[in-house]
Amino acid sequence: MTGSSPRKADIAGEGGGAEEDHLTGLIQRVALGDLAAFEGVYRELSGPVFGIARRVLLDEAQAEEVCQEVFLEVWRTCSRYDRSRGTVPGWVLTIAHSRAVDRVRSERAASTRLAAAGRLEPETTPRDAVPEQVEHRLEREKVRCCLRRLTETQREAVRLTYYTGYTQREAAELLRVPLTTVKGRLRDGLIRLRDCLGVGV
Repeated sequence: MTGSSPRKADIAGEGGGAEEDHLTGLIQRVALGDLAAFEGVYRELSGPVFGIARRVLLDEAQAEEVCQEVFLEVWRTCSRYDRSRGTVPGWVLTIAHSRAVDRVRSERAASTRLAAAGRLEPETTPRDAVPEQVEHRLEREKVRCCLRRLTETQREAVRLTYYTGYTQREAAELLRVPLTTVKGRLRDGLIRLRDCLGVGV
């Protein structure tokens, strides 16, 4: 696995001022709880986010999980976005790179601990890295726990649209329910996730 930084082309992929203004407007609406705006951000940036995660992790399944975590973090923390400190793509892709690198470090630390235990040797993970690894592991567990608290239909809608990448219309066709039903499940599910994760609008 490699922990290289995101390429400049990825972070600078906003395509000009007009597109950046559009994304900034979407993020501002997401901060107010606008699900449609969140979907717009996801459509624009899910490809680059997944690309960075896959390059760092070299594992498609883990990259998909990191992608999900990134957009949950965007949903939870978008009110903190400061345009003066960078573009929306730069902000989101920095989160993606950080999450992916954290996952690499966590996996390496786990492998090191297992190997050390097998040799009955002292722990080789740097002591100051342990709290950070524990913190990120606990955060991932919290996200999974909150997903489990959704109703089955809400969780299914969230996973289809933000984990496997189906559009709302495609999800509605797969589930054989009206599009408005999928929209309602997503809205309610994301609100419950935000409440469970303890981040207010």
